[in-house]
Amino acid sequence: MLAAAAVCPCPPILVPEVAAGAAPELDAARSACLDALGVLAAAEPDLLIVAGPAEPGGGGPYPPGSAGSFAAFGVGLTVRLGEAPGGSPAPGRPLPASLAVGAWLLGSAGWDGAPLEGLGVEESLAADRCLRAGADLVAGAERVALLVMGDGSACRTVKAPGYLDERAADFDAAAARALGSADVAALSALDESLAYELKAAGRAPWQVLAGAARGAGLGGQLLYEDAPYGVGYVVAAWS
Repeated sequence: MLAAAAVCPCPPILVPEVAAGAAPELDAARSACLDALGVLAAAEPDLLIVAGPAEPGGGGPYPPGSAGSFAAFGVGLTVRLGEAPGGSPAPGRPLPASLAVGAWLLGSAGWDGAPLEGLGVEESLAADRCLRAGADLVAGAERVALLVMGDGSACRTVKAPGYLDERAADFDAAAARALGSADVAALSALDESLAYELKAAGRAPWQVLAGAARGAGLGGQLLYEDAPYGVGYVVAAWS
């Protein structure tokens, strides 16, 4: 069953070493993320799964101890998704950037609770497959918590990565309402095509959350909503 969930944005600039001189601009977002992680810790789950968008080929599970690097962003910083059994580094693929940001957040929060695993969600994954994937994550008897990484539209201003699209603000507002109120039906109904056009990388992971939360009876709280750099960022906690 799903015991709790936290939703956080996943831009690498959330990591102060990557943001460098611009780091203070996202202090409020970082603080909200740490508050959301506190909700996860309070739920005392048996397993915490970090889910986030991945490039083609980067989807699927990542075992405990998987490593990620911010070298592509000019920073020699490596993070790990918890510890592999036996304490040795986990072999296999490097973490997608979104999961690396999640691992960094957990490290910053001093996470010492449940074991960690990762799930890369390809941004093009169809809604029905996202919902099924989420249901599969919580199908066992364990109390599972989710840290769901993902950004809203990247089209809120003319300087945004996707330039200005007049539909972006309404899309982000609807997503924030759904995430802030734990509205599973509204998340499930997010328009895949529109999300793709607006470069909203969080759509697929959010719908994985929707699949996991069906029947869990969780309530939501919106902790942060803004669009710095023209990209929609939301932080929410479900418990």
